[in-house]
Amino acid sequence: MTTNETAPLAHTVPNACHRLSVSRTTLYELIARGEIRHFKAGTRTLIPEEELRNYIAKQLAQSQEGKD
Repeated sequence: MTTNETAPLAHTVPNACHRLSVSRTTLYELIARGEIRHFKAGTRTLIPEEELRNYIAKQLAQSQEGKD
């Protein structure tokens, strides 16, 4: 089991894709549109865990707005 202390703070692109269940292309499109922020560590692109959670929260909020 992963606890908050051992959970990664940032994810590689393949891991972030897996976490969001989206393709690599979709993830890079979200990054290009500014919907998900990222940073570089050397040549690696990393996405903070908080960005993934924020993206999901925004999508849920927009989904609820459409139902009202």
